[in-house]
Amino acid sequence: MTRRTHAHFILFALISVSSAAPVIAQVDPWEFDVYPARTIGKGIAEFESLNSVVANGHSQGDSGTSSGEFPSQSIYRPAFELAYGLTDHLEAAAYLNLALPSGEGFQYAGSKYRLRGSLFEQGQLPVDLGWYAELEWNRIPEFDESELELELKPIIEKDIGRLEIDLNPKFAKAIFFGPDKNKGFEFGYAAGVYYDYWRRMSPGLEFYGGIGLIDDIDPISEQQHYIFPVLRGELGGGVEYSVGPGFGLTAGSDHVIVKFNLELERFVGTLL
Repeated sequence: MTRRTHAHFILFALISVSSAAPVIAQVDPWEFDVYPARTIGKGIAEFESLNSVVANGHSQGDSGTSSGEFPSQSIYRPAFELAYGLTDHLEAAAYLNLALPSGEGFQYAGSKYRLRGSLFEQGQLPVDLGWYAELEWNRIPEFDESELELELKPIIEKDIGRLEIDLNPKFAKAIFFGPDKNKGFEFGYAAGVYYDYWRRMSPGLEFYGGIGLIDDIDPISEQQHYIFPVLRGELGGGVEYSVGPGFGLTAGSDHVIVKFNLELERFVGTLL
């Protein structure tokens, strides 16, 4: 397959994911992040600070990126992730989600626990493959309608020269508790296209969104879809960053969200 054919295939896949199969009606506003297929590696610890601020959102709760009582307008959502490489192909992580709603103090919003793995060796297949499984515990009703959620997503990556394309289709379901526990899976997505031009600063585009339940798709006006022009790179000392504004593409989306993520990796040795 030629480089041009690869490019056409990836462009078609991105269009399909971002239009025909955009993601769950509620995106995860604590994690505007796209995962590559490769994991961090055995014995490596990764600390990440994920931050987003809704610069232009909604004044009522349960709208835009808010799925709870607090309105999304001006809310600041920091999340802290600690991940550890159990093997070269498997990592575990825990998250602490906080929130600073407009006119309120900092509040605990929930916690998440996940496993992420890579399949095969990088470059062994035409695309690199991985998987992701997560349990999310939310504080209700302030920040979500569902107390406990299961999230599953395959991870697909394709590198073409300096171009990197990452696709993260997402399947989420409320389990055990809450009004949605007997409903099916919601379908959502995160995707990124990056041009790795310079180690310290490279441009990219990221896409996030959702369509609601797979068997009961929301009207387009109630769906959320976002596009983020981003810059990512290294600040030195092993610190990496990803920053950019996100623009809502539907009436159900917040209008403008700004994200700023910082990441630090260190080898700490194996646990066993």
